[in-house]
Amino acid sequence: MKLRLDPSTQSNYHDVSISKLDWHARIDFDQELLHGKVSFVIQSARVSQALSHIILDTSYLEIKNVTINDIPTPFRVDKRRGFLGSALHIVPADEIPSSKSCILTILYSTTKDCTALQFLKPEQTIGGKFPYVFSECQAIHARSFIPCQDTPSVKVPCTFKIRSKLPVIASGIPCGTANFCNGSLEYLFEQKNPIPSYLFCILSGDLASTNIGPRSSVYTEPGNLLACKYEFEHDMENFMEAAEQLTLPYCWTRYDFVILPPSFPYGGMENPNATFATPTLIAGDRSNVNVIAHELAHSWSGNLVTNESWQCFWLNEGMTVFLERKILGRLYGEPTRQFEAIIGWGELEESVKLLGEDSEYTKLIQNLEGRDPDDAFSTVPYEKGSNFLYEIERVIGGPSVFEPFLPFYFRKFAKSTVNEVKFKHALYEYFSPLGLASKLDSIDWDTWYHAPGMPPVKPHFDTTLADPCYKLAESWTNSAKNSDDPSKFSSKDIENWSAGQKSLFLDVVYEAVSFPHNYIKRMGDVYSFAESKNAELSFRFFKLALKSKYKPLYNTIAERVGSVGRMKFVRPIFRLLNEADRAFAIETFEKYKHFYHKICASQVEKDLGLSE
Repeated sequence: MKLRLDPSTQSNYHDVSISKLDWHARIDFDQELLHGKVSFVIQSARVSQALSHIILDTSYLEIKNVTINDIPTPFRVDKRRGFLGSALHIVPADEIPSSKSCILTILYSTTKDCTALQFLKPEQTIGGKFPYVFSECQAIHARSFIPCQDTPSVKVPCTFKIRSKLPVIASGIPCGTANFCNGSLEYLFEQKNPIPSYLFCILSGDLASTNIGPRSSVYTEPGNLLACKYEFEHDMENFMEAAEQLTLPYCWTRYDFVILPPSFPYGGMENPNATFATPTLIAGDRSNVNVIAHELAHSWSGNLVTNESWQCFWLNEGMTVFLERKILGRLYGEPTRQFEAIIGWGELEESVKLLGEDSEYTKLIQNLEGRDPDDAFSTVPYEKGSNFLYEIERVIGGPSVFEPFLPFYFRKFAKSTVNEVKFKHALYEYFSPLGLASKLDSIDWDTWYHAPGMPPVKPHFDTTLADPCYKLAESWTNSAKNSDDPSKFSSKDIENWSAGQKSLFLDVVYEAVSFPHNYIKRMGDVYSFAESKNAELSFRFFKLALKSKYKPLYNTIAERVGSVGRMKFVRPIFRLLNEADRAFAIETFEKYKHFYHKICASQVEKDLGLSE
């Protein structure tokens, strides 16, 4: 197989092998910086070839000192290359023989421009008394708070020793505290499983925790703890057991997660032993726990078996969505799995429409040469990827035939990386002895992998749970077209509906027409979508209101979008607000941009046409 380099790294990771990473850091809340020392056990990755040159990824770091086996070593930081950052070149005084390993140590500090870290003032937290910091390294932001080979192709076991005046969480098993000094402690963590750089994480703040299962705890600010406990304790261990039945025994010992402050830019981030999650999951009725099923599924697809580069991101996210829905199906019935897939298909259609049917970013296998992986982020890898797996399952003979492949796949590539070629070979390796190779031959692999736009095959989903949503949406749409009085609609229309059914209803009416303002008002009044604690519902309703240019809600929408940092909600709202009232959109963004994580703020600037 021809070697394919990851275009999103400047490191020479094919020349330098790293077998261990040891990271020491001190959090400086006053200056909003990290002061770090990272040590790597390295050797040549080339058989019988000495190591003479080491290149690591950095971004906005101040490199202070470099040693190899404690000997000061010259280094050079290249001029910045946009989103790729600045390559750090290290040349050992003597070549390192291929059979010998050595310890490379780098002393450095982050800077104010660090894109991985968000420092929060006390007033930006729930408690309002203490500062807070958290990281978000996906896709290529780890290089802004630690020099590294910042590519998912490289996975290493790690230890973390982090000094802070507040409790700390990192991507490993906690191993205690040590060395109290000047009001701060060193917090120790060990990650025995090899992990890629995008899964490095750090968080420090006013934290409390409680058990939500025999292998799980939730961490959050004290004022949010009981709400989090209620939201997740009912389902956590059930999710874990269902996932293990589908895959392999859980290998990370504990599955703990953290509910972050509202500026966190994603729904969740699957950091090992420390999943980060948005507070928008806390709906008060356990209606958003599917996100935890998704992040848990990453323990196998993504964390245990990792896409080798961001060009085949679907192997992380598509497989994870596929597993997430399998878990939900096991626990709540196959119609629930099918219903979730229907919602996902609608989200995929919306993404393809937004990106453009010919966009590179609507392909499963994307060419990211010269492209920032953050710009490629959308639901496409998630939903197009999961639908591809759904189609493979159908072609091969259904769940009973396909599901036994899953543990084979995760065992084969455990603690390693995978690309689309290896994935396809694994399918043939497993199913050919069963006489099913011809089934795989019938799949149009090239179109699925490389063609832009919607998938070549639309699945036939069970619509049992969706049909009431379609019926009510049709009634609203027809009434609006006929200019009927909307007073006939009442809260009883959606009585006993799940949050998912309400979401699908809103998705369907959003795609149908721009509603008259009296219809938007009536829908808000009788269904209480704008006041819903479930952000999936309120933000869908806000999209509908903006599409219809319903000005009475603009200020409410601005306040809500200024209190949530999750890009799934923030970016669509700003795009629609920009179409409805550009001046108000820019005014709103300028008011709240310092609340958002830098990843989110950067993407919204692009959405609004404000970036250079």
